[in-house]
Amino acid sequence: MSEQYGGAGDPQRPLPPRPPAPPASSDGVTAADGEGQTQQVPVQPEAGDRHAQTPPPSNQPFYGSTHQDSAPGVAAPPTYGPASGSSSYSGSGYGQAPYGPDYRPAAAPPARRFGTGTLVTGMLLAGLLGGGTAVAANYWLDDDSAPQSTGQAQTVVVNNEDSVNAVTAAAVKASPSVVTIDVAASGSSGTGSGIILDDDGHILTNTHVVTLGGTVADPTIEVQANDGRVFTATIVGTDPVSDLAVIKVDADDITPATLGNSDDLNVGDTVIAIGAPLGLAGTVTDGIVSTLNRTISVQSSAAPESESDGSGEDDGFGFRFAPPDGSSQEQSAASSSIYLDVIQTDAAINHGNSGGALVNTDGDVIGVNVAIASASEESGSIGVGFAVPMSYAERVADEIIETGSATHGFLGVSVTPATASSSSTFTVGAEVAENPAGGTPAARAGLKQGDVITAVNGIPVTDAQSLTAAIRMQAAGSKVTVDYTRGGDTDSVEVTLGDSADQ
Repeated sequence: MSEQYGGAGDPQRPLPPRPPAPPASSDGVTAADGEGQTQQVPVQPEAGDRHAQTPPPSNQPFYGSTHQDSAPGVAAPPTYGPASGSSSYSGSGYGQAPYGPDYRPAAAPPARRFGTGTLVTGMLLAGLLGGGTAVAANYWLDDDSAPQSTGQAQTVVVNNEDSVNAVTAAAVKASPSVVTIDVAASGSSGTGSGIILDDDGHILTNTHVVTLGGTVADPTIEVQANDGRVFTATIVGTDPVSDLAVIKVDADDITPATLGNSDDLNVGDTVIAIGAPLGLAGTVTDGIVSTLNRTISVQSSAAPESESDGSGEDDGFGFRFAPPDGSSQEQSAASSSIYLDVIQTDAAINHGNSGGALVNTDGDVIGVNVAIASASEESGSIGVGFAVPMSYAERVADEIIETGSATHGFLGVSVTPATASSSSTFTVGAEVAENPAGGTPAARAGLKQGDVITAVNGIPVTDAQSLTAAIRMQAAGSKVTVDYTRGGDTDSVEVTLGDSADQ
């Protein structure tokens, strides 16, 4: 006759005999057995059992403290055994140890070690407070807590080739061309990213990466490739006006990036940022193009002392670089600013991403990551990141490789912001404040006081800073089309730009 279970009238399975209670021990916790008896339940499980105890969930945030295994002779961390008078495990109900008299729970696994490349206590990202426009984040790191390079290959892991999406495919293509850059000099050091340009070993990055924010002139630079190899690099040239620089390594079997055309981008296009944020090499994030032709101003100790195309004054709301070593003193003391026309993206970009690649879904590099904005000193990426367009960066890189420096256009006007009305705070262009000096490109083109410049080669101009950024993007001697209004009428003129270095 088979046993029956469940119904009130069904025969019940007889209870198995209760095993004798184990002797009391200081190694266990006394718990009720269901019938008023007590037994010792070990709270330190043995290794290998699948029923290992785990600590209860905690509502406290985890701050990334490094965990170490207990050393011999050192008390283990407190365990989370059952309290006296409560059942130690659920499921049995027969008043015996739930999995038999010989059951001993598995030993708690050793505390996990957080090794190289993991975020640890003491790391903070911060924003520099400003008004009107958010400012680019600064940050600081404790020397003992900064992530370090693993020295291992940082290839993109693909475990299921049947479910590869566009982001994965783009990362697989572009990642071998993105390197991690370590810069050290005079007791300071920092980490940034770079993009391999050619088989000769030229690598594109930011000026503020290879100069630690303008604090060093002759640093020691090492580059770690995607496959884990490490090379010594030398500086070919820097261009503070665009915050771009080229370094060079002597290496074989490197993978140059495929450079895309940033002029073909649309707002809403998917983009992928690749680099080494906080030293975490091979990091991939994705987002969209939030806007194009965004102008940001960046305080720079290497910027030209005066800008002839623009107001010559920074509004104080510009973006700041965060040097790889976390220092801000040099930047805070800088009296000049550079103005950049950039791609804005919500792909997560953090410190260490500087100089890394912003790529499209074809894996083509369409921008060089340069800055982010932070809402407060406690926040990191808030989805407002910036990259120098590749059409601009490629021109600058080519000139640096060829001559050691890059040129920038010069128009020769002094302008003020043009507002929508006398009471409006919205600006709609850059108004020529006085007649351009004779012989300047602006004077030869016929621009006059009161003209409101609204675009340069199709790039919108909304104020003095955006005019400067649009002009500096062009090479010296290039021809551009300047759109402007005069007395309410719109017009355009072709201008041959001068060289800003001659001013």
